[in-house]
Amino acid sequence: MIRDAFKMKLKPGFEAEYKKRHDKIWPELSQVLTDAGVADYSIFLDDATLTLFASCKLTEDNTSADLPNHPLVQKWWAYMADLMETNPDNSPVVLPLSEVFHMD
Repeated sequence: MIRDAFKMKLKPGFEAEYKKRHDKIWPELSQVLTDAGVADYSIFLDDATLTLFASCKLTEDNTSADLPNHPLVQKWWAYMADLMETNPDNSPVVLPLSEVFHMD
């Protein structure tokens, strides 16, 4: 498994709505992520800065690089675009993080 982590940014005042939408994540989107080799996916919120920290595990043969082209992922991005900082194509602004320590 490959560990992956990144940051995103929530817009002020949308903390509850962001959680609400993720509490009801579309089952078919979860399946698309699973099929792409994404597992153990968590998103945490730093309330003080509205920074979202995401981490997940990817299978060695994952196809996560293809996810931005999937119509359901693009639909989810459009659905979430009003809540967070996004690029012109509605994809979230993502800042990759480098792993500097890990302990099993």
